[in-house]
Order: sequence, then C-alpha cells, then structure tokens
Amino acid sequence: MRGIRGADFLCFQQARAVGLKGTFRAFLSSKLQDLYTIVRRSDRDGFPIMNLKNQVLLSSWDSIFSEDSSKMRENVPLYSFDGRDILRDSAWPEKMVWHGSSEKGHRQMDHYCETWRAGEHAVMGLASSLQSGRLLQQTPSICSGSYVVLCIENASTLPSK
Repeated sequence: MRGIRGADFLCFQQARAVGLKGTFRAFLSSKLQDLYTIVRRSDRDGFPIMNLKNQVLLSSWDSIFSEDSSKMRENVPLYSFDGRDILRDSAWPEKMVWHGSSEKGHRQMDHYCETWRAGEHAVMGLASSLQSGRLLQQTPSICSGSYVVLCIENASTLPSK
C-alpha cells in the first residue's frame, strides 16, 4: 500500500473518481497514528457512520471502539467506491478488513505490516472478518493477504449557508 500516506491517497483518488468531495482516510493504524484519531474529536460522537448510500452502519465513530455497540447493523451493505457490495461481490474473495489496531483503536506496533509497506508471508498484521460485523476483531494475518481497506470520510464539504 506504500504506507499510510499511500493508502490515504488511494482513498482520496477513488473518492474523487466517483465525484465525492469530502476528505477520506484509510481505516488503518500506523507508526504515528492510532486508528481512533483519524476522525476529529469533535466529530466522533455526533455523526453516524454511513455507507455510500447513506444507510447507517454504526451510530457513531466512538461506537466502533465500544464493546456495547461495536457491531455494524445487520443487512446494511458495505460498498466500494464503484457501488459494489463488498460482502456479496466476488472481487473480494476474503471478506477481511485490515486495521492494525487494538479493540480500542490503538496502534499495534508489531501488527500493521511494517507500517503498511510489507506484503510478505513473514510479517503479520491485524484484520477483522467483515462477516462478523465487527471492525476490530484481533485476527493476526500474514501481510500478503488481499484484504479490504476501508476508507472513512473524516471531514465533509457541506454547502455553506
């Protein structure tokens, strides 16, 4: 992925390609970034997490890191930027998502594929099964796995009033 900057840039490019104007970041921890910090503190509890069709996946960013409500709503699809349902489309045979974080969103220094630069069998990262509905399961996985990288809109461009 060429590191966290490379992953963030891919999120940016794919969002722009379909006409989205917000700021999108990769749902990944890195050497200098805990996962929970990619959304501004002031926005972590006030806005739901939605898919590209504005269906609510989770009640808020903070809820991802909470034991009580960390499960995504059932029967709400996760879409790629080109509109395909990740859980049903064969383009993603392994329904796993990379994150490299603890359940509370803290970076796990020895489990983020050498800052998302390694794709080797000898290096491990943390991932989660999308089919479980939980984004922060602690599944150690070899970094050569072709898993999903979620992109999160952490700032939007709303029309001014």
